[in-house]
Amino acid sequence: MKLRNKINLYTSVLFICLLILINFSIYLSFSRVMMNSELERAIAEAKQAINGIQTVDASVPLEDILRAYVPINGMLRIVQETGKAEATVTASGQTMLRDELAFTYQQKEVQSIIEYNNLPYAFVTIPMISREGAVVELQVTENLNSTDEMLNRLRIVLVIGTILAMIPVLISSWLLSNFITRPISSMISTMKDIKGSGQFKRIPLPKKSKDELYLMGEGFNNMIELLEVNYEKQGQFISNASHELKTPLTVIESYASLLKRRGKDQPELFDESVQAIHSEAIRMKDLTEQLLLLARNEDKWLLDVKELHLNQIVDESIRSFQKAYNRDIEYKQEAEIIIKGDLQKFKQLFFIFMDNARKYSEEIITVRITRNDQGAIVEIVDRGIGIPAADLEKVFDRFYRVDKARSRKTGGFGLGLSLAKEIADVLGVTITLDSIEGLGTTVKINFPAPSSH
Repeated sequence: MKLRNKINLYTSVLFICLLILINFSIYLSFSRVMMNSELERAIAEAKQAINGIQTVDASVPLEDILRAYVPINGMLRIVQETGKAEATVTASGQTMLRDELAFTYQQKEVQSIIEYNNLPYAFVTIPMISREGAVVELQVTENLNSTDEMLNRLRIVLVIGTILAMIPVLISSWLLSNFITRPISSMISTMKDIKGSGQFKRIPLPKKSKDELYLMGEGFNNMIELLEVNYEKQGQFISNASHELKTPLTVIESYASLLKRRGKDQPELFDESVQAIHSEAIRMKDLTEQLLLLARNEDKWLLDVKELHLNQIVDESIRSFQKAYNRDIEYKQEAEIIIKGDLQKFKQLFFIFMDNARKYSEEIITVRITRNDQGAIVEIVDRGIGIPAADLEKVFDRFYRVDKARSRKTGGFGLGLSLAKEIADVLGVTITLDSIEGLGTTVKINFPAPSSH
């Protein structure tokens, strides 16, 4: 089926279905309102009859009282607890209700629409105290034929209105399909040529007329340019995102599992888990923003620089990492150190090196915080496979992998250290990497100008 026919068919069906749905909703709403109104009127008539029965002198026959309150097109009946009718009065033309309409003692107040002889009736039952002091029920049955006829007329009007409204819908959908497909049809031959050659070709554009054909051709040419420029950048972004989001997601999953198992019994664990999940969620949000900046090759990163308690941040990060991966981590620190930097970016940097230590080492991981004349130093030491000396200068290059088979096994893409280098440059810190193959690796993150209490 051609696009023009599809547009014509889909828009016509959509508008017709919408029109039918609207009219059906109108009918249902109006019908419900009308029937509820009839029930309320029947309830009011029943209460008025009960009031008359209880106020009129007992010497007046019960049927005479009911006759004064019987609906114009219905019936009043008093039913005893035994299920027998104590008194029944019908309006003229409704005498068949007395003999043909079955009745029972309901034992509660009832209000509903019933059907008798294919006609709707309002049926209301209200308990009352008889003049003899017994509990009985006053049942009101009222013919709703006039309301039913009104609803039938409404149905006819809505059906005719729907049919008449379909005519402009069909015409407008046909005009719309032609309007949309005209510029597309004129460009098909050029697109086929591009598909056959496999080359990124631009569509030759007519004079600048700003009509649909020109705007579509201009947009197509711009799209080709973006594809050529961003094709490789898109792949880099996907690789970075999958690499960097894995760790915070693992932390969140681990703490969520702890909450599920023991969160109700250990309030301190609940508080710690909620704080860790909240912190990791914020870090993921910031990490995503930075990856977007990286994908767009921006020169500037958004920084939120403030004073940071380095010891506390490292301690919280280590605890989250231990919970997530169940690894032994030795933590050594000096007196509290305060630095200036961006909290989330430092956490992102720290987790990159911790994740590498976890993947390439099965032994205990050591984290040390020290200070020297130049500033504060965070060291991450693993006792793993190490890095060959010839590769140390290249590990920060994007997509570079020391051992491609090993990287595939651990899920690496050669992106973690590259991203770490970019984050470090933004934060104004330096990274020193010392490694001996077969013995392990030491990473030093050097912060300038620390201060202490």
